[in-house]
Amino acid sequence: MQVVARGFVQVRREAPGVVGAVTREDVAPPAPFAAVEVDLDGNGGVLVAGLTTVDGDGVLATCDTDTGRVTIELTEQGRSRTVRRTRADLDGVDTFAFALCERQVTVLVRSTEGWRPVLTERRRLARRLDLRDPAALARHGYTWGVRSGRTTLAGVRAGLFGMTGLRDPHLVQHADGTPYVEDGRVLVTWTCAGLGGFAQAHWGVFAHDLDDPTRMEQVAQIFSRRDGLVLGDHAGQLVRDGDRWHVVTSGWGDFGERGARPHLRHLTTYADLLHGVHVVDTEPTPLPTEHGSWDAVLTRVDGRWLLGFVESPSQRPFDFHPALAATDDPDPWTGLRLAASAPDLHQTEGPVLARLDGRWRLLASDGHAREFPVFDLDLRRVGTLPAPYLSNIPHPQVLERPDRPGSWWLLTFDGTRFDRRVMGYGGHGDVVVMSGHT
Repeated sequence: MQVVARGFVQVRREAPGVVGAVTREDVAPPAPFAAVEVDLDGNGGVLVAGLTTVDGDGVLATCDTDTGRVTIELTEQGRSRTVRRTRADLDGVDTFAFALCERQVTVLVRSTEGWRPVLTERRRLARRLDLRDPAALARHGYTWGVRSGRTTLAGVRAGLFGMTGLRDPHLVQHADGTPYVEDGRVLVTWTCAGLGGFAQAHWGVFAHDLDDPTRMEQVAQIFSRRDGLVLGDHAGQLVRDGDRWHVVTSGWGDFGERGARPHLRHLTTYADLLHGVHVVDTEPTPLPTEHGSWDAVLTRVDGRWLLGFVESPSQRPFDFHPALAATDDPDPWTGLRLAASAPDLHQTEGPVLARLDGRWRLLASDGHAREFPVFDLDLRRVGTLPAPYLSNIPHPQVLERPDRPGSWWLLTFDGTRFDRRVMGYGGHGDVVVMSGHT
């Protein structure tokens, strides 16, 4: 769990000392996935953290350290109102935090037992304030301090939101499927689970130690700009093709909005997406299907681009299975045709293209059978990956160890949730690393 993402801190105030006022920083987040952490070194005031304009409009979390009263406030044209409130047990709390994920605001506190959400709200805020609009977001600076009373603050950090868990791992790779390695570390994209559902998650790039993939560091954050909004599209892959990057991702960033359904999106770029923060412009991928789609995997096999994806005839209820598109065009987005699908499966996602024992296979995760089926490139079942099947629908991202041929890592995740009582479904995904041999 990370509220402000390590390595993506935009504002840092070391030991501010006794504070009795509110400070607005002239720094805005680049995407509507942002957080402010305030470290306490004493009680006796109403703490404030959030995002505001120079005129004082915006959204704030407040915490009365004397009474335990916690609120989420919205200010428009100088008029403030409380949209949610509660009382929280603040015994032992040493950090108070505000977090924005898409249009959902959450108030959190931290003690020696870790982070705990105490209040969250989206519906009432979303009707009045949309910080997915880049022009609106740019007017809102990180804000922190003490509204009434005086208290000692030990530190303040503000920056991009981190994650409550990680899901959907995919190797960053070269076009031929070779893992992309940088400074002795393999790069992997993960979905950074947010404080909410699909739309509250976003996409990140992580560097994993090849000797021990549990040693990992986030090196990039990637957001999508489409339809005039900045969204947290995720669950995709980065593929290096010469000096270009092919990017394919899943349009989860507005899932739940009227008329929106999951679909693949793509771009080709020369930008370095492996470091820093990026807001990229994507377009719909012309898949040979009329159904919803997500979880893309792209590899060039024998001169032909293969694009694996999940095909979903229904999202209410969810019904989904693996499919494979192909094109002989040098451009992976041109001339895609359906090569194979497995419509007899109904809870199977997370496709991964991998070369096993000299043959290309498509691996997937079957949540109904609770196993990892292995297919040939005609999507005929040829086996099962011999690995424990965890909770949720874990994806089978395999990685052969370069120093030990025949030895493999399996990077995946489970369904461990972050405080379902307050947050509900969505903030799940503990990283799990397995090892094995062929």
